[in-house]
Amino acid sequence: MKNNKLAFVVITTVAIAIVGAGLSLFFSRFLNLTPLADDTISMPQKTVLPPALSPREATPAINYAPPSLQDAPESIREAVLLGSNIIMETGKYASPYSGNKLTCANCHFKGGITQGGKNGGLSLVGVGAVYPKYRKRQNYAVDLVARTNDCFTRSMNGLPLPAESKEMTALVTYYQWISKGLPVYATIPWLGVQPFKSTHTPDKTKGGKLFETKCSVCHGKDGDGNSSTPPLWGDNSFNDGAGMYKAENLAPFAHLNMPLGNPDLSVEDALDVTAHIISQPRPHYSRKP
Repeated sequence: MKNNKLAFVVITTVAIAIVGAGLSLFFSRFLNLTPLADDTISMPQKTVLPPALSPREATPAINYAPPSLQDAPESIREAVLLGSNIIMETGKYASPYSGNKLTCANCHFKGGITQGGKNGGLSLVGVGAVYPKYRKRQNYAVDLVARTNDCFTRSMNGLPLPAESKEMTALVTYYQWISKGLPVYATIPWLGVQPFKSTHTPDKTKGGKLFETKCSVCHGKDGDGNSSTPPLWGDNSFNDGAGMYKAENLAPFAHLNMPLGNPDLSVEDALDVTAHIISQPRPHYSRKP
């Protein structure tokens, strides 16, 4: 009898030990008390991100050669070529909308098919990839139609092109063709101009003297230009709503590009000449229908 009781106790103890071990192993998967080598569950760790990069650092350098206009597919070639003609000879190919003697190419050298910088004017290569784009002037994103009409009503002192017109369609097609292959919404480093970081106070009197010695030979002493150079003030120049009426745009443009072909204006000279130019009379911008 005693042997039977002893055997019962031993069997019961072993059974409890086996069940306890099984339960312990089962719950350890959830409580992480005894993790298994091949089935470990760990708490998520906080992700540490690297320091933020500026857009120029974050975007790889872009090397790009715009495609030939003649290589445009036949279905758009006529539009691409008309767009190029409008840029180069605005008054001839978009005469109903042009209000002065400027052409788009006066700022966008060689039809805008450059990569900007020194002697390159304002590039148009890439605008087809980065618009619609936020602009401070509208405090909203604008498309290429609105951006182009800003130039026609301000820089050209003319009228907006209807969005569905042959001329506007040609210009937008041209922008997109010369931007072919560039990543959409990439940072295009050669677009626009960077304002000066200068503490120089512009002196328009000194700028007037510099204009006489360095600029008047091409633009005329009265700033009215000639058959091959644009007027910088007066009735045939850009109005006071144009981007070039702002010193932050005109001064770096002059520094990088003037005198044409051999730019040598210092930052201070460019600021002084700009002060002289924008102090001269010109048309007043009024919103056109």
